[in-house]
Amino acid sequence: MKYEHKLIIRVILLLAIPYFVFYPIFTPLTIYPSYLILKLAGFNPILLSSTKILLSNITLNFIPACIAASAYYLLYLLILLTKDLTLLKSIKLFIYGSLLILIMNIFRIYTVVFILLNYSKNYFDAIHLTFWTIFSSIYVALVWVFLTKKLKIKTIPFYSDAKYLYKKLK
Repeated sequence: MKYEHKLIIRVILLLAIPYFVFYPIFTPLTIYPSYLILKLAGFNPILLSSTKILLSNITLNFIPACIAASAYYLLYLLILLTKDLTLLKSIKLFIYGSLLILIMNIFRIYTVVFILLNYSKNYFDAIHLTFWTIFSSIYVALVWVFLTKKLKIKTIPFYSDAKYLYKKLK
């Protein structure tokens, strides 16, 4: 398939799948393992719904930010904006990247719950906000760099396409 056709398909996929599509996919993949790990750790959680866990009279409500849907979406965007990826390599990137994000997110959930139950809400808020605002984007970037090195990807998202199209126009 010609480069231009692949680019058009990538742009259509980029526009066709919005951020919120990732929330219903990754909510159960985040909630149920988190619940299980909290149970194994002896916190005696009670699963109230598909987005709520009760712990020591505290209801944890998992909103889209808790699920890290935007992290999966960022990974998806990076894949679609990268020139010369085969379908198989794109799928591998998304699966491996999603697993790394999911594992870190479950670790983050366990950590902030541990802090909430053993220290104070102030510490919980501070750590939770730090994870959410600072580490999440850095982590996704590090996952991307790690996977591109591991899978030997030589092109740079957006830049490689722009460079190619610029040369083509000249």
